[in-house]
Amino acid sequence: MPGSRVPGRTWTVRLTGHADHSASVTCSTEACRMPPRSKDTAALKRFAAEHVRAHARLATVRPDTACACRAAQCALHETRTQCTGSTLLVLVHNPAVGQVWTLTEICQSCAPLIPHTAILGRSQPQLQPQSEAQARRAPVTATVPAPATAPAAAPLPVAGGFSSPQAAPEAPAARRRPHRTARPRRAS
Repeated sequence: MPGSRVPGRTWTVRLTGHADHSASVTCSTEACRMPPRSKDTAALKRFAAEHVRAHARLATVRPDTACACRAAQCALHETRTQCTGSTLLVLVHNPAVGQVWTLTEICQSCAPLIPHTAILGRSQPQLQPQSEAQARRAPVTATVPAPATAPAAAPLPVAGGFSSPQAAPEAPAARRRPHRTARPRRAS
């Protein structure tokens, strides 16, 4: 049906701590492979941030997308608004918390209402298809080849399934301070 909109997509990557002082990374996309649980939370946090960037690089913002925020009853922001405008790809990440990254397709009116966001992409306007009669009446124009330019650098390949190229590194052996002998207390 022309004019129908597809639901906005949302990806959530979460770093979860455990009682044994280890952590794990999860992604809302089931096909994604995550590194094993580790005590090196800094490495897992870097992996989670890079994993979100990989999703963002591969996600093309679709012009016929409905606002994902609206589908979630505008849970990402407090102020109610009418969903309007073009679709944006937005990263929501509160650095004070630092454990959840949400990448979502939302509308232009919801984006400024959500705290801690970065706009990563915008939808391109969809070309209207011409009818057969319009195509026949359109004047034929000669195509002029574009001037040759140096090819752009190819983007770095991303591993299939957004998996880590290597498992999270093992935590380095804990370094201990040399044992100090206790000093006797002075009598006052």
